[in-house]
Amino acid sequence: MAQQHQLTPSDVPDASGMPMLGLGTWENEDPEQCTESVATALEMGYRHIDTAQAYGNEKAVGDGIKRADVARDDVFLATKVWIENLAAEDVLESTRESMDKLGVDYLDLLYVHWPAGEYDPADTLGALTHLQDEGAIERIGVSNFEPEHLETAQEVCEAPIFANQVEMHPNLQQDELREYCDEEGIELVAYSPLARGTVFDDPALTDIAEKHDASAAQVSLAWLREKDVTAIPKATSEDHISDNWASLALELDDEDIRRIDDIEREDRQVNPPFSPDSW
Repeated sequence: MAQQHQLTPSDVPDASGMPMLGLGTWENEDPEQCTESVATALEMGYRHIDTAQAYGNEKAVGDGIKRADVARDDVFLATKVWIENLAAEDVLESTRESMDKLGVDYLDLLYVHWPAGEYDPADTLGALTHLQDEGAIERIGVSNFEPEHLETAQEVCEAPIFANQVEMHPNLQQDELREYCDEEGIELVAYSPLARGTVFDDPALTDIAEKHDASAAQVSLAWLREKDVTAIPKATSEDHISDNWASLALELDDEDIRRIDDIEREDRQVNPPFSPDSW
């Protein structure tokens, strides 16, 4: 398996100021492990870290950023406001609490985690705009939004919607959403880009991986990059963090891309009862 540890942060493609490969921290709940994985990723070259209020690990993520020998301004840091905190005043209060836990005085990107719970487009996004105006956040994002939610958000939000973070991988290709976001200039960010491990069982991905002396994880991440989608794979061990990082050196050819594009599965891994897809 070819591993290219000489890759540097300058090798990471950039989407309007956001590194297109990041470290996801969902379900990385052990504080010391989370701190160590964040520090390991940053020292390896990652410059994009993603967390959320609901993950319960913002303090550990912040500790990992402090532990790494990387300047705060070189780290693209994103978190998400949970559905119970989406009333305007709660957005303001909980975001300041998140910043305190993370140990930072600004966030590069703040997401609405789901269009659910206390979400009200005008009030919620108005609060995010207020945070942006006062310099607490640099970009406004949403997560798990379908095109109809994005359309409403853009109508009521005074600031641009920078990104939409959704589940996306070769077994859930999000064609309609990708087309909409491309037309509207909204960055797509893929969580669960390895389909919670099921990419390792897909014959097309494993065949392509063998062809390139790579891993199926690297193939999935390289395919997303070819689609101009930012990926934030969750990883805790140094080996997995390194394997994902090495995906930056993998170049898929046209045949590889077509073969993955032809996968017609709709295998959603994350679908809570408040998800738009479950309505």
